[in-house]
Order: sequence, then C-alpha cells, then structure tokens
Amino acid sequence: MSHHPALAHHFEDLEQQHESATLGMWAFLITEVMFFGGLFTAYAVYRWRYPEAWLEGSHELDIGLGALNTAILIGSSLTVVLSIHAAQRGESRKIVRWLLATIGLGLAFLVVKAIEYSHKFHVGHVPGPNFASGDFVHTETQLYFGLYFAMTGMHAVHMVIGIGLFAVLLGMAMRRRFTPEHHSWLEMCGLYWHFVDIVWIFLFPLLYLLGRNQ
Repeated sequence: MSHHPALAHHFEDLEQQHESATLGMWAFLITEVMFFGGLFTAYAVYRWRYPEAWLEGSHELDIGLGALNTAILIGSSLTVVLSIHAAQRGESRKIVRWLLATIGLGLAFLVVKAIEYSHKFHVGHVPGPNFASGDFVHTETQLYFGLYFAMTGMHAVHMVIGIGLFAVLLGMAMRRRFTPEHHSWLEMCGLYWHFVDIVWIFLFPLLYLLGRNQ
C-alpha cells in the first residue's frame, strides 16, 4: 500500500487522520466557548444590574459600522466554504483565489474595527482615568465600555490569529499541497473561522442593537 505524503506515521489512513483532527478541533472550540462564555456571562449580569447604563452606552456605538462588519464576516465565511469546495474538486487556483478573498475580508473587518476604536479614543470613551464620564448620566456606563473593548478586543485577537492561519494555508495552496483526498488543514481552519464569525453574530446585537427601538 502506497503511503500518502500527508499521512502522519501514527495514523492508519487519511480518513482516520481527518477524524482525529476534527475531534481535536471541536475539543479546542469547546474551550473557546467556555472562554467567551465567561465574557457573555459578565455581560448578562451587568446588563441585568445596570440596564440604563447599558442602553446609554449602546447608543454611542456606530450601528452602521457594526452592520458593515457583520456583512464582511458573513462574506468571509462564504469564501472559506468556497475554498474548501475548490479543494474537494482539486481546483488549486480557486483555492488560492478564495483564500486571498478571505484574508482580504478579514483585514477589512480589522480596519473597520480600528476606525471604531480610534473614534472611541478620540471622544474619551475608553475606560480609565481619562474616561469622559461627563458625557453620560450613569457612571456605570464605563463598565459597559470596558466589556465592549474586552469582548470585541478578544474577538479581534482571534481574527488576527485566523488571518495568520489562512496566510499559511495560502502558501500551502500556492505549492499545491491540497488535494481532493487531503485538505484537512483547510477544513479545520474553516471551523475555527466559522466559530469566530458566530461569536460576532452574538456580539453585534448584544452590543450595537440594544435598545435601538427606545
């Protein structure tokens, strides 16, 4: 039996290797759920405790930029799926094309987030000694912005990691390392990226849409 160059020595075949990689990725994502779960729990507790401050802080966020980033991430999830589909069909050039699109969309998300952060620094809505508390009726609004930066900041860190992973995959794709029989790296990084996107799908309404009808 010929030995596939991508098959690690401690696996019997590529299928077993793929199943092990998938199990490992899901185990990792469970730890990520617990990590972000702590942040979401803190958000829920303080929102229940200080509802007026939460409304006041939410109204200071730019819903247009938040919606734009939501659309960007949804588009990036699509390009990831298309890159995996291209790998399944053995279309190396399309893999490169869709990975480039994914990286571009990820960078666009970070640029938009940097614009948001820059504005918050400019107007003094960053928690700390220089926080513009005079702009708000409720002093607990600073706590809202603390969680805003903690939650979106950690999400952005995960975005940076994902972009780095896709940059590595891009190099592999350009060397035609992915085949219809072996493209597990693409699928595992795709799972990670989808998780990051899902986290944002929760962050957007919780942070940006709170009390918009009031």
